[in-house]
Amino acid sequence: MDIPQGDLADVVKRLKRIEGQIGGVVRMIEDGRDCSAVVTQLAAASKALRKAGFAVVSSGMRHCSTNEDGETREVDLRELERLFLSLA
Repeated sequence: MDIPQGDLADVVKRLKRIEGQIGGVVRMIEDGRDCSAVVTQLAAASKALRKAGFAVVSSGMRHCSTNEDGETREVDLRELERLFLSLA
């Protein structure tokens, strides 16, 4: 799926926030912070990463389901299913 960069701007912002979250988790571990706090932050980053993945697939579905004229075109449902399941 080739998705135009503009369609993924929000995903890129989301991923940069996640990158910051992961850096924070690394610092928490290095500082010897409480295990439950570290796991809570890891869970939040993991959830955010899954959401970003679904946003990419969703953008791909919109992009791949229409041609440049705005007409509907056939979508490879097996490929979309594979992508969704890879995020599960």
